[in-house]
Amino acid sequence: MLSKKTKYAINALVYIAKNRDEQPIPVSRISEDQHIPLKFLESILRELKNARILNSKKGKYGGYSLNGTPEEIHMAKVMRLFDGAIALLPCVTYKFYERCEECIDEETCGIRQIAMEIRNETVNRLKAATLADIIKREEKLKK
Repeated sequence: MLSKKTKYAINALVYIAKNRDEQPIPVSRISEDQHIPLKFLESILRELKNARILNSKKGKYGGYSLNGTPEEIHMAKVMRLFDGAIALLPCVTYKFYERCEECIDEETCGIRQIAMEIRNETVNRLKAATLADIIKREEKLKK
């Protein structure tokens, strides 16, 4: 399940992507238009900037803009940033591996093999899903 922080991050990124011609976009505007608490949003946007997903500009006309195109920013990166591992079990994670306490033999564990297949398929789908895809789907649904 996506955390509220991840959902807010994705909503903010989609909003910034949709308004690329008006960038940089002030945090207060994103907060107001997307109904995200300002302090929480500031923290989220800082993390996205530190992960090099966003750029920021300080000052009176400051705000945030994408560091790349909407086609380059995929959901797997955003989800990992805020929610960590994308896996059902710690023994099948990519960057957060941990051996399962109750596991006798990882090589012959059927549960691990199924979890790895699910993880691989999930990651592939999330890497294929970009901000551009979300925007296209929203436009189709509005018709």
